[in-house]
Amino acid sequence: MRDDTRNDSQPSPGVCPVCTDAFPIDGRGIYCTPKCRQRAYRLRHHHANRPTITDLAAKLRREHRLLAQTVYECPSCQDRFLGDRRCSDCNLWCRKVALGGQCSGCAEVMTVSDLIGFDFSSKEVTHI
Repeated sequence: MRDDTRNDSQPSPGVCPVCTDAFPIDGRGIYCTPKCRQRAYRLRHHHANRPTITDLAAKLRREHRLLAQTVYECPSCQDRFLGDRRCSDCNLWCRKVALGGQCSGCAEVMTVSDLIGFDFSSKEVTHI
């Protein structure tokens, strides 16, 4: 068992990692209140509810909408198409780039990776 006050007259103040408030340390506790302890737990376990790109692709496949949300790029003219596998100008088959959609502001075809700045194949942030 640990006794923090055995050699010290005053317990050293601690800083709560959630709310950054100073509080007197009592035992091995690192949070100032049970509310902060609960919030820290929820923040640590919150990532389990976030959808991934794989989950999104599986959902679109189940709804038979995967083809319509796939971005294709012509190998010759580099034009991007949403859901069209063949370039109408070059009459060539296009290569699959990734999942994506059409920008509501500029009507440009963009991939999810372009929008969030994360390349899913290399697991590196390209820009923020």
